[in-house]
Amino acid sequence: MPTRKSLASFFLLYSLPFAPAPTRSPAQSLADRAWVLLSPAVKQSNTEKRLIAVRVLGLLPNDARAAQLAEAALHDPKPQLRAAAATALGNMRAATSVPALKKALSDKDLSVALAAAHALRQLNDPACYEVYYAILTGQRKSSEGFFDQETEMFRDPKELAMMGFEQGLGFVPYAGIGWDAWRTIEKDRTSGSPTKAAAATNLAADPDPRTAVALLSAAHDHNWLIRVAALQALALRGDPSLASKIDSLLNDPKLEVSYTAAAAIIRLTTLPSQKPAQHPDPQP
Repeated sequence: MPTRKSLASFFLLYSLPFAPAPTRSPAQSLADRAWVLLSPAVKQSNTEKRLIAVRVLGLLPNDARAAQLAEAALHDPKPQLRAAAATALGNMRAATSVPALKKALSDKDLSVALAAAHALRQLNDPACYEVYYAILTGQRKSSEGFFDQETEMFRDPKELAMMGFEQGLGFVPYAGIGWDAWRTIEKDRTSGSPTKAAAATNLAADPDPRTAVALLSAAHDHNWLIRVAALQALALRGDPSLASKIDSLLNDPKLEVSYTAAAAIIRLTTLPSQKPAQHPDPQP
């Protein structure tokens, strides 16, 4: 039977105010949702889906988590994944990954070496020039840091351009989207969709607030290539208020779109020192 003292202790304990549960800002919750989608995606068994997820990591500069995931993908058994990982590290300017990218210059697959060279060039590391010299001359400067490989591909611009599209090396337009985008461009050459996608990409730095409205509209276009291009541009605008306006695209049936939306949301809501630019209201 409880004593008077134990009853008093019981009532005293439960009369104390409970500490409120920690709250998260809407932006934090949205970023968490995006990571829940993106983190497992870069490790899934399906190669094509994994490839899409690795590519969009390049939208996340100064993000240690994204760099770690991309650097891990440099060891993927699939060469197209290793190439995409090198490209992503270059796009995110991951300076701490320079040693890993230098090792990738000796990858047995030429496309991976090219992707690593392009990434090192973005990071202003002179190690990239060994590969570029081989592309220019068809010969290697030295026997160090570059593997033995037939040089016919170096001499064929069409082959190099095709490799750029297929592996997403950044040498050609839409390279960050990859081979599926190239097929879409070829199919829609006369529809105007590739031109619209290119325009969306080039509007990322336009300060006019009307452009943000246009990009948000384009992010819901019927053509997935335009949706991806618009999301990439929105991510680069650095306006956190845009994140909540694209969250529905996390559920887009096209993985290129949903993964790009996830990366865009993370970039817009979590990167430090990102503030929406202050612009005057557009003139009527």
